[in-house]
Amino acid sequence: MTAFKFGLVHAPLTPFANGRVDHVSYGKLIDFHLRHGAEALALPMHAGESVSLMVEERKELTNFAVKHVAGRAPVVVNVSEAGTAIAASLAAHAKQAGAAALICAVPYYWTPPQQMLVEHFATIGKAGGLPFFVYNDPAEMNEVEFASRSVVELLGKLPDFAGLIDASLDWQYMIEVVTVARGVWPEFQFISGSEYMISAGAVGATGLLSPLAAVSPRLVRELYDLCQAEKYKDARRQQEDAAILFRLFRDAGVPGLKAAARLMGRDCGAPRPPLPALDTAQTQALTAALPAVASVKAEPRGWV
Repeated sequence: MTAFKFGLVHAPLTPFANGRVDHVSYGKLIDFHLRHGAEALALPMHAGESVSLMVEERKELTNFAVKHVAGRAPVVVNVSEAGTAIAASLAAHAKQAGAAALICAVPYYWTPPQQMLVEHFATIGKAGGLPFFVYNDPAEMNEVEFASRSVVELLGKLPDFAGLIDASLDWQYMIEVVTVARGVWPEFQFISGSEYMISAGAVGATGLLSPLAAVSPRLVRELYDLCQAEKYKDARRQQEDAAILFRLFRDAGVPGLKAAARLMGRDCGAPRPPLPALDTAQTQALTAALPAVASVKAEPRGWV
């Protein structure tokens, strides 16, 4: 397997202008993330409106990102799709484009049994031939969880299966996955899919996939570094602020993240339908809520 350590990975937004991907702003956004603590970029994740992008647009984003990054950091490509063959084609393209690793969630809409999930991931991973990370978020995926026993089974079927990214906030599940997976392969990477990094780090998470970095990259960097050093008590203030922002954007979703990015001077356009932009009242509420989080005051404004 190609060596790839997940580390602190930012999940950028996808800028749109007149309904089309705005590549000029996307380049500025990539540079912003690399200047502000990203060890790698994962794209397009749900925060990047992956489910609203056509397959060709996703391939174009991958090509553009790899070319624009120009070796400054690894690019991790989200290849999640409803159909195995579609996801496998995205995985093969990602490798050809120069991606460093792949991320894949359970199939959108469908609720296959665990055995089919294992086959789904194994097929996609083999098509890509890159370090492969399963993304587990039952709340977003019809309550479909990739069971710990399936993690072990996939380790036996896919040599490139490098780790699992968990956004479930189910600490019992997280402990079980870490225990059984590292019992089979000690180098198995367990990644936090949310910014609740103190709890995830204590469980055994060694990396973080962060959508909040679109708004508060300095906070995310400080929190991650303290948890990596196991200074959990020292990380209490950062964790409290991250928890406030996590809850805020869990409710506001991608429209909230895009509105917040605009308030921070990084306009990425409106969300693509069917997602609505925040209305006036929602925007005013967000405008009032952000400065109330102490750490936001120290965050960078604009694209620099």
